[in-house]
Parts: sequence; C-alpha cells; structure tokens
Amino acid sequence: MAISPRLELRVGQSLVMTPQLLQAIKLLQYNNVELAAFIEQELERNPLLEREEGDDDSGAFEPVAAAAGDLVEAAGSGDVGHLAEAIDADRDDVFEPDGPALSPQPDLGGAVWDGVGRGGFAEGDANLEDFAAAETSLAGHLEAQLGFIGEPVDRLIALHLIGLLDEAGYLREPLDEIAARLGVPEARIGTLLAELQKLEPCGVFARDLAECLALQLAERDRLDPMMKILLDNLELLARRDFAQLRKLCRCDEEDLAEMISEIRALDPRPGRAFGGGGGQTITPDIVVREGPDGGWRIDLVSESLPRLLVNRSYHAAIARSPEGSKAKTFLNDCLQDANWLMKSLDQRARTILKVATEIVRQQDAFFAHGVRHLKPLNLRQVAERIDMHESTVSRVTSNKYMATPRGMFELKYFFTTAIAATGDGEAHSAEAVRHRIRELIEAEAAEEVLSDDAIVARLRGEGIELARRTVAKYRESLNIPSSVQRRREKATAL
Repeated sequence: MAISPRLELRVGQSLVMTPQLLQAIKLLQYNNVELAAFIEQELERNPLLEREEGDDDSGAFEPVAAAAGDLVEAAGSGDVGHLAEAIDADRDDVFEPDGPALSPQPDLGGAVWDGVGRGGFAEGDANLEDFAAAETSLAGHLEAQLGFIGEPVDRLIALHLIGLLDEAGYLREPLDEIAARLGVPEARIGTLLAELQKLEPCGVFARDLAECLALQLAERDRLDPMMKILLDNLELLARRDFAQLRKLCRCDEEDLAEMISEIRALDPRPGRAFGGGGGQTITPDIVVREGPDGGWRIDLVSESLPRLLVNRSYHAAIARSPEGSKAKTFLNDCLQDANWLMKSLDQRARTILKVATEIVRQQDAFFAHGVRHLKPLNLRQVAERIDMHESTVSRVTSNKYMATPRGMFELKYFFTTAIAATGDGEAHSAEAVRHRIRELIEAEAAEEVLSDDAIVARLRGEGIELARRTVAKYRESLNIPSSVQRRREKATAL
C-alpha cells in the first residue's frame, strides 16, 4: 500500500489549562500572607485595579462596608447601588475580603455563620509596631565587640569568620579551608578564633556541641577533668548510659547527677537569642469559636487582604479617546484580568469556607472534648461530602491554619489515618493514639516503667488494636526514649 499525505477531520474533547485556570488554582493554594503579596503585585501591574482606602479624602471612591452585616444593611438602603454608579462599576467589580457574597452559609448544628469584621486598632489608638525596636542580629552584636582588634588584617578575618557563623552561633567550616581561601596561615586564624570565642554570648564560634559547652563551663570555672571526660562522651549521655559514664568519670551517682544538671543549664545554641531573619508569625486563615447556641462559628480571616475595585470609568475614558489600538488592547486585557481576579478571589473564599465547614462538622468531638476524640479523616471523605475533587481539597488545606479554642492547627492536622479498634468498635485516629501513648508514659510510676508490650496491652484494653512496632514508631516520633532509658533516668533522679 502506497504511503501518501491526506487530510482528516477529527472531533475530540480535551482539558486545556488556560492561564486564568492556572491562576485560580494558584490562588487556592495561597495562604493569606501569600495572597496579600500576590494582590500587591497585581495592583502594581494592572492600572484598572484600585485599592479601597478608608482614609481617602478625594471623594473619588466611597468606602465599602467593613463587614458582612454592614454590607447587608447598606444594600437594604441602596448605598451599594449608589457606590456602583459613582465609580461606574458593577457590583461584581468590588472584591471585599470579608466575604459578603458568601451568604447564605450552611448551617452547622445551629451555629452562627458570619464573615469576620475588620481588625486592628480603633481610631486614635497607637500602633505598637511603630515603637518596636529593630531586632539586633548576631553578626551586628559580635561586630560591636571587635574593638580589641587593632590589626586591619585581623579585623577583616574576624568579620569573615562572623559571616560564616550559622544561626546557632557555630563555625562549621574547617580552619584549613578558611586559611586556604583567605591566603593566611592557619595558626593565625586559630589564635584569632581563640580570642573571638571570648565574646558574648559565651559559646559562639564553637566548632561542635562539646566545644560550645566547654566554653560556657570554662567561663563559670567548672571545666574540671571529670567534666571534660563527660563532654568527650556526650553520646553516652544521649543514650542515658549512666553506669558507663560513672565508670569513665570515676565518680558516684551524686556527682554525675550534679554534672548533668550543670550541662542542662547551658545553652547549646547561643546564637538563637539574636535576630537575623526571625521566625515568621503564623497567621490563621480561619477562626473557629463557640457560638452562643453551643454550635461553632467559622470566620474567614481577611484583615490582611486589601479591598479591590475595578475602575471602569478609566477604561471607558481610554476607549473613547483617539488613542492607538495598542493602548485599547492593553486596557481590554487588563479589564479581563481584573474581572477574572475578582471571580477567582470570590471562588477561593467560598471554597475555603466550604472545606473548613466540613472539617469542623467531621471533627466536632475534637473541638468539644480534645485530641483524644479526633476522628480518622481523609481527603476523599471531605471531597465527597462537599462535591469537590480531592486535589481541590488538598490545595485548600495546604499551608493554611485554623485558630481554634484549643490552639492553632494546620488544616492538614485534622486528616489522620485510621487505627483499627478491637471488636466492632469505631476506628481511632493515629493522632489520638499518639496522644494516648504520651499520656500513659507521662503517668507511669518510677518503679513501674511501661514497656512497648505493656503499652500495647493497655491500648488493647481501651479498644485500640496496635502492633508493638507501631507503638515504638509512635513513641520515637514523640521523642520519648525507650523503657530501658526511661528507667535509668528515673532511677538517677531518685
């Protein structure tokens, strides 16, 4: 059969990931902090997007209602319609992060469902952040103490060594590599390092944990021969092998317990008390609190999100002007992007609230009674109840936090695997079982330390079927030592 080119017409369906769809998926994964940064970028890029400023005296834009209840009242009096006419914008062109479009909301056991109002200080109150002092970094603190160095070369070497310190204050790079890179003798760096190790906080510029502790003990005049032997055998101390430590140090139990107590009083990471970046504060995306009728009230936290307006007046003015087609095409694209952003933000708020609602519904016992009542839950169960795909639920619960009366939890925390129950009882969540193991170990007596097998027997008596190796795995994940190590530690304490 001869091979020849020919034309064929085929009809088919395929899913195309448009840029708008990719943006909607990306917005769904963002938490409030990331979303606020993204909106700031869009405000700079798109001239049709405007920020609603409450203290704007120009009169070009009227303020939008602050909370869901305020917006309902404004709609009843016609204020929202007046606002749309004033800026030549549709009601859909106003994005309010407080989520007024989320009403009506689903009922959860008679709970009250409202959007969260604007937060912050009342008018006239001082903002404490305006008076917060700048955080001193470890490098800045050490550089301020370099007055004793007179030689310019030594000062440059000292500044280089300060730059090599990690967050804990340790100098991890070998001295020979530093000397080769700087082109100076290693002995000179060693001599200078000995002087730098006298700076505050005590313990900085140490090469390892033993040296860090030794520097602090030397300052307290407690670095005797027995203490040096103990520092040289920190791995035995980590294993709680006190019998071998007493043999090496040639001391009795009382002396060993005193030395261990002194070591525990030291700071193994002296540089952590200083800034340099600082830890980022976790900002909740959802707040759950008890309602007046005994149900749960769920609010979307949106104070950090700017309020957006689409300025159609500007677009109409440019469209009527005799400008070139490039400017009009650019503004048309900007208008399309702004409209899509508004819809995406509204859909994101609806989706997050819907997923959070189902999580609270499923884990109602946890919120009421504590972690021991946390139920097994997976993404599929939530997705089926709210008629969404598992991937959507996964994106919603990723990197987002919920503030509850029992603390701050990542949404992923409420999804735990199931542990089989004895008989016909209900399954238990893995997190609840870990919590029960911790309770059993914390309540054990010094003369009756529970082994993993004993814990298995206790759990089986409570209706939890668990293998010994699983108990050991959960115990290690909680950083709890074995029964042998706990027995040694309790005996030493007695």
